[in-house]
Amino acid sequence: MGPEMSNWKAKRFWKAAAVTEAEAGFGVALDGRAVKTPGKALLVLPSRALAAAIAAEWDAQQGQIDPRTMPLTRTANSAIDKVTPQRAEVAALIADYGGTDHLCYRAATPAALRAQQDAAWQPLLAWAATRYGAPLRVAEGVVPIDQPPDALARLTAVVASMDPFELAALHDLVAVTGSLILGLAVAEGHLNAASAWVCARIDEDWQILHWGDDDEAQAHAAAKRAALLTAERFWQLAHLCD
Repeated sequence: MGPEMSNWKAKRFWKAAAVTEAEAGFGVALDGRAVKTPGKALLVLPSRALAAAIAAEWDAQQGQIDPRTMPLTRTANSAIDKVTPQRAEVAALIADYGGTDHLCYRAATPAALRAQQDAAWQPLLAWAATRYGAPLRVAEGVVPIDQPPDALARLTAVVASMDPFELAALHDLVAVTGSLILGLAVAEGHLNAASAWVCARIDEDWQILHWGDDDEAQAHAAAKRAALLTAERFWQLAHLCD
């Protein structure tokens, strides 16, 4: 049996991690032993670049294995063990964010906050309307509004067409920002993850500016931002050709 990530108390037992060629992609081997997922499936990646980045995470381990320092490996495990067996369900879960997209809910007051939201979010909705033929409505406040069924259907079709590795990355892009449009914009390269984070945080940053922040909130935000950047990197690496 190859090394797995289910036993996180294991210590480093290998000298070198290397990329291998697999039948349907690329793998990672530790001293020649193929890495497996916690579900005991072979870790097979869609690109050499992603396999190399994951091999680097394994090579960087010193002493006890720390999964917190292996975010790409964890996302790949999720794609294989969790997304693949229930791809349609995961795609539907992600697509559902379109119906309550964060960018569609604006503040009535104060005017300065609303101006920030409009300036940052409206161009992204316009992009989605053009790119996917999916114009979404905007509302004030938090009371849910119904979005055009045709627009939601087109967004759903885009998500449903993605493979498990794409869905694993998109899930984090969307869940962290609360916006299907922001997630798709990062995936398509229309917006980078750092800018998407700023867009998604307009409300929170406004509150912090006027009411202050605390260490716990800062740490939580930093972890979410890191997850967003990892998801962007995972998506990009998965699509790099040799």
